[in-house]
Amino acid sequence: MVFSFAVATQAVPQQAQPPVANQEQNSPAGTKAEDKKPDPNAPEASPERQQPTATGTAKPAQDQKSQEQTSGVSKDRLFWTLPNFLTVENASQIPPLTAGQKFKVVARSTFDPVEFVYIGFVAAVGQANNSDSAYGQGWGAYGARYGTAFGDNMVENFMVGAILPSILHQDPRYYQLGKGSFVHRTGYAIGRIFVTRSDSGHKQFNYSEIFGSAIGAGISTYSYHPRDEQNLGNAASVWGTQIGWDVVSTVVKEFWPDVRRKFHKEK
Repeated sequence: MVFSFAVATQAVPQQAQPPVANQEQNSPAGTKAEDKKPDPNAPEASPERQQPTATGTAKPAQDQKSQEQTSGVSKDRLFWTLPNFLTVENASQIPPLTAGQKFKVVARSTFDPVEFVYIGFVAAVGQANNSDSAYGQGWGAYGARYGTAFGDNMVENFMVGAILPSILHQDPRYYQLGKGSFVHRTGYAIGRIFVTRSDSGHKQFNYSEIFGSAIGAGISTYSYHPRDEQNLGNAASVWGTQIGWDVVSTVVKEFWPDVRRKFHKEK
């Protein structure tokens, strides 16, 4: 974040001294100007107000607020790694997102370098569990599972976070509640799967999440999943899995800022 500040022309203001010539003219003969007592009724010279410097004043919380207020998205990362750009903590101070901004932030999250590592872990778990058994085992099978996992993640991200929100004018961001009991905040986070905001700020049913994830599951199942798994049952399973992960994600997003602030405070 770039800070700018003005530098005063005189770093240490000094009290203005009356000209020596004038003092000599107004003083009796033989009286030195420096011996003349100052007029008690004369107004005191007010020192210049020094401008505060930016050095050492920037804080992570201020950077986060400034980023949200300017662009409507954040630069936050869950556990300092996973992209969390659509979670905002200052709901009343952020601008709405345009369709272009929705696509841009989803693309930035989906193709973030950390996401490739995360997808590799998901594919490894699938390999160990022999999910999509038609792929078999071996490095070729792992590559196929990696491509499937990445495709599922990409399609769902764009459907839920960009395509349907742009068509339906819904806000894909998660607004952290940040207050209340653990149970209340957990319920709030889970409820965001079904309730969201419109671009104008009104509450709406979260069509983007429910139908976006369903459409994404259908596209992935009937396009690049193994042929013997291209059926309605498998599409429903993919849909349910994606909704389940989104529920977990919203709960983590709700409490992550608390963990982050506590860590910085202790540090």
